[in-house]
Amino acid sequence: MVRNDGERAEVPLLLRRLTVELDAVGQRFADRHGLGRTDVRAVIAIMDAARAGEPLTAGGLGAAVGLSSASVTALVDRLERAGHVQRVRDPADRRRVVLQMTAPTTAAGAAHFGGLQRELLAALEDFTDAEVAVVRRWLTAMTDVVARHARA
Repeated sequence: MVRNDGERAEVPLLLRRLTVELDAVGQRFADRHGLGRTDVRAVIAIMDAARAGEPLTAGGLGAAVGLSSASVTALVDRLERAGHVQRVRDPADRRRVVLQMTAPTTAAGAAHFGGLQRELLAALEDFTDAEVAVVRRWLTAMTDVVARHARA
């Protein structure tokens, strides 16, 4: 197999370009809804946990966004006051409190990001299942590298 080191070197630059563009999309959502960068990361963490069927506690949110317990409490209080999240009893364990997105914030997220999601899925139509598997493996590996770097 012949390696093209020039094309390989360009991949991190393309990834950076993608993250800059995605960050701009997220920033427009944040600006429109009075959210800061950490607020958006928290909302995404809560949304992703719900999508995975894994209720998220405040402690889990702190781990997801890298905040101390006191900072998470202030963050959740702020998001709750603004009407973005709510604290609810975990139906599986009534002693535990989990975080949920409010219906208006969920709807706002769908309205803002739904078109992008549909266009991304449409762009994947040109890829075979085997290519999508490689893309998934690559994105997972790159995300793991970036996450380790961010926490180092």
